[in-house]
Amino acid sequence: MNATLTFFFGLFILLLFAWYFLTDQERIKRWLGTSLALLLCAFSIDAFLPFEQKIHLGLDLQGGTSFLVRLVPPVPEEGGKPRPITPEMQEQAVEVIRKRVDEFGVSEPVITKEGNDHILVQIPGLSTAQIETARQQLQRVAKLEFRLVHPNNEQLIRQIAAGTGFTPPGYVILTSIEHRNGQPEKLLVKRRPELTGQDVASARPVFEQRGYEVSLRLTRAGAEAFRRVTRDNINNRLAIVLDNEVVSAPTIQSEIPNGEAVITGNFTAEEARNLATVMENPLQTPVAIDETRTVSATLGQDSIFRGIAAGLAGLAATLIFVLVYYRAAGLVAFIGLAVNGVLLFGAMALFGFVLTLPGIAGIILTIGMAIDANVLIYERLREELEHGKNLRPAIDTAYRKAFSAIVDSNLTTLLKVAILFWLGSGPVKGFAITLTIGIIASMFSALLVTRNIFGWALKLNLVKRISMLHLIKSKSFDFLGKWRPALIGSVIFLAASIGAFGLRGSSMFNIDFTGGDFLLVKSATELTDAQIRGELGKIGLGNAVIQQETSQQQTQVAHFISIRSPFGTADKIANQLKQGFPAANLSVERSEGVGPIMGSQLAATSLFALGIAILGILAYVTIRFEFSFAIGTIVAMLHDLVITLGIFVMAGREFSLVMVGAILTIAGYSINDKIVVFDRIREGLRSGRKGSIQYLMNASINETLSRTILTSGVTLLCMLSLLIFGGPVLADFAFTNVVGVIVGTYSSIFIAAPIVLWWSNLRKGNLRLEVSKPQEAAPKGKQVATKQTSSRAPSR
Repeated sequence: MNATLTFFFGLFILLLFAWYFLTDQERIKRWLGTSLALLLCAFSIDAFLPFEQKIHLGLDLQGGTSFLVRLVPPVPEEGGKPRPITPEMQEQAVEVIRKRVDEFGVSEPVITKEGNDHILVQIPGLSTAQIETARQQLQRVAKLEFRLVHPNNEQLIRQIAAGTGFTPPGYVILTSIEHRNGQPEKLLVKRRPELTGQDVASARPVFEQRGYEVSLRLTRAGAEAFRRVTRDNINNRLAIVLDNEVVSAPTIQSEIPNGEAVITGNFTAEEARNLATVMENPLQTPVAIDETRTVSATLGQDSIFRGIAAGLAGLAATLIFVLVYYRAAGLVAFIGLAVNGVLLFGAMALFGFVLTLPGIAGIILTIGMAIDANVLIYERLREELEHGKNLRPAIDTAYRKAFSAIVDSNLTTLLKVAILFWLGSGPVKGFAITLTIGIIASMFSALLVTRNIFGWALKLNLVKRISMLHLIKSKSFDFLGKWRPALIGSVIFLAASIGAFGLRGSSMFNIDFTGGDFLLVKSATELTDAQIRGELGKIGLGNAVIQQETSQQQTQVAHFISIRSPFGTADKIANQLKQGFPAANLSVERSEGVGPIMGSQLAATSLFALGIAILGILAYVTIRFEFSFAIGTIVAMLHDLVITLGIFVMAGREFSLVMVGAILTIAGYSINDKIVVFDRIREGLRSGRKGSIQYLMNASINETLSRTILTSGVTLLCMLSLLIFGGPVLADFAFTNVVGVIVGTYSSIFIAAPIVLWWSNLRKGNLRLEVSKPQEAAPKGKQVATKQTSSRAPSR
């Protein structure tokens, strides 16, 4: 579908959505909901099929190399402070790098701006030798020169092309990016330049009466050379050459004595801007490569296989659970989950998002989060049916009451993911993209698609009653009364976690944060650490960290060697090992290098992202609930993070860039759980039910206990499948989420509500009155006071 049709299709869908939400007629709502679901699914299927052509794979799945290039601010010739990198300089650097990458003849390289002074270069399918060549090419200084064109250029070019002439001594034929008669112009230019990029002080596009021009200002030395060249070559052409390619070749019209010139030529605005940025020459100063990551094609295929296996295992486990536990309603949830998946891949294909390995983790996590919304609705439905309601009003009430909890929990997650996308990079952004699309798609499928299916089932008399399993029936456990043993247990784990952080120190961070190189080598034979260290000692790297593991790949046993070393040594190590062990048939499966500057920036950015996320969530929960609930949410979330990360560190694992996504995922899951519990507590306090605050809180926790345990169980199934089948790259992510789900479930039941109650009592406030204010404002001139009852639950 072309862009115009897509635009009008989008407008039509928006109109249908507006009509759906504005109408109160059940019949129209049912048909509109069906139309929306079918149209969006059809559009999405058309967008992502054929899958291998429409869904772009990241380098970690298809194999390849990525470089994160940093532009070094140039220092003026006169000295002083370096000039800041401007957007124009960065754009020009992108174009220079793109031309150099095109020389490798690879398909679909990705070259994009990152931040204000970085450029991300992703090149698929490079060999080991090409990787080193690419690194050198990217760091090579751009060569800007001003060369005189031969006065008889056109005549000599025709003669040389016809074989009746020859290239004069001291001249060379270069191709121009400008076209003449539909073909790139050939120019006979001097080998030796008259001026270079060092002679350019500034260049900028200007608009005058004659149209767009380029204003050029030269340095003192450049002005003198330029005066001589223009005086002696009036009416001749002067070629502006970048990396042996002619960018422009204006005619010298007069002598220019002051080093300030104007280049005219019927330029468009874009052409004038591009020519000016070429002459500013941002790559005149060498660039620095802050980060290098390489994944072999075989490891990429293995990652795809493992990702698919983990996804299918998680999907199968989830399907079995919902069908067994919720029966017919579970089938409806599964249809909603299928719609969710179709919309997710359709959106990725439509917007050109790249699917990465962390993105697969985001999809698997989305499965658990999509079922979470259905569990919320079905547990509400169970309550309404137990209260004696008929099926139709019970379904309507269940969706209405579950709506606020679903929206609140998903919006806080979207807030966290937006921050992750804003501040994250590379693999973390891939995770954020799939999770964002998955959350939006899951809300659509849970609130519109599944409800519409129930509407048709009731209309056609396909469903007359709904039965479900009910394994968690306890409704009277005093959770808040167990705050002392819960507090002791939490303090012990918190102390152990903080102690683990102190004992591990900087060793708990991998090269993403500390800087350095990581090399994963596959060997056909088993090598001892002593043998490897002996070879590394020959190049002065005997102190590198070496780890080995053996895995079964189909019918063969593969030996993997991982080596951590100082930044910029990975290639040297790979070459030395290949020379030292020729019989081992060594191959580089993965190579990563992060410079010390980039490592410290990532650490600072990660902490900043977490801080912004906490403040944003604090503000949202305060607005939607009350400050006491916000304090309970934040304290419980920090409790979950510290203990989860403490267990992660105690397990001997290392923090990587992907772990930033894992940490914010844990925070999001923790908050979701608390919001659902707090939503029920608020509902109980506003309803006017009798009993103490503690009693109502206990009742609310008991009422949501089934949902809390069920959603935790479903998410655990998805994360366990990722841990078992996802492979070593996502093992840390999956392990963290498995621990985080368990700790988050515990804190939702035993920690969050007591903190809310303690904080409210500490402020000497009335929680019942505070949550009722949005609904019932007190009349003017009257004081509303409600005595806060004892924190002991009444006896029964």
